[in-house]
Amino acid sequence: MDFQLSEDQRAIADMAGSLFADLGTDERLRAFDAAGEPYMADLWAKCVETGLHSLAIPEEAGGSGLGMTELMLVLEAQGRSLGQVPLWRHQLGAATLARFGGAEGAEIAAAAAESKLLITLSLDGAARAEGIALRARRDGEGWLLDGLVRAVPLGAEACRALLLADTGEGPRLVSVDLRADGIGKLAGVLTHGEAVADLRFDGLRLTAAAVLPQAALPWLEQRAIAALAALQLGVSSEQLSRTVAYINERRQFDRAIATFQAVQMSMADARIAIEALRSVLWQLVYRLDAGLPSPSEALAVKYLAAECGHLVGHKAQHVHGGIGVDLTYPIHRYLYWSRALGITLGGSAATLERLGDWLANNDKLGWKYDLEEQQAL
Repeated sequence: MDFQLSEDQRAIADMAGSLFADLGTDERLRAFDAAGEPYMADLWAKCVETGLHSLAIPEEAGGSGLGMTELMLVLEAQGRSLGQVPLWRHQLGAATLARFGGAEGAEIAAAAAESKLLITLSLDGAARAEGIALRARRDGEGWLLDGLVRAVPLGAEACRALLLADTGEGPRLVSVDLRADGIGKLAGVLTHGEAVADLRFDGLRLTAAAVLPQAALPWLEQRAIAALAALQLGVSSEQLSRTVAYINERRQFDRAIATFQAVQMSMADARIAIEALRSVLWQLVYRLDAGLPSPSEALAVKYLAAECGHLVGHKAQHVHGGIGVDLTYPIHRYLYWSRALGITLGGSAATLERLGDWLANNDKLGWKYDLEEQQAL
């Protein structure tokens, strides 16, 4: 079997790596912090110019029609540079609408592919014990939306959002026009610099097509997990690379601290966590692109991404000592990002519980069941 990337995939990875390295420097990140902008407009413009904003949007909607493997490569590069642009939410939101949203969704996805509007999404409440705060109730042929969704990324700037709502018949994704009147918006900024907004709805009227079929939620959730894990992979990889460079320069007792056994073991543990995440992430994106069921694989990736971010971040900060908490030194940004990604993923403990429940109730895990699935298609 050939586990190598194709020539086109390597070209996409190289282009993304070069773009984010050029426009995601430490100096530009400091300037972005000082500017108070919601996202890096110049970097986003380059993403649109190169087509990176629409890789996963279907061709029939005007996108590139590529898969999660290609998007993963781009997001890893974004994570390395900490580029503050809405890459994955915009195009996965558009891809979901193109697939499940009927004629109205296809029209929105086409506009997103042309960068005529910005799409965001939030799966807040999908894995929380207290459930979903947003409620959608039937009203004639349409729906009414009530409730509060907290910290929606670019909630004050985006034109359209995919949000998770309780319909009384289970959770469903709802497509909401954020330009509609009567939506309460309270803008804020997360610790790692991402602009968010709390969105409050009080009887907002939705069309029947705005509530997507039940199949849309697991389809999007598994791809959102892959996207977040790809960002975490990039963040943690660059965090470790910078830490290794630092410990080779930092000296104690007339020796580089990189020669100390305890430091070497910490860095080795971090590398193992990163490569474990990379392995399961590649398996997940392969299965998603091949159309194979991936519920347990997605949960495994979710767990390892949360664990990797915590472990690598802790060890990197530890060996940096006092300079690791100096906000004029760039390593703190990687800790902020890894923590934010871990929170968005839902944390490792809750995910491990979900994975345990899945394994307790499913006995078809392995390659032979994949063969059966492929033969049935």
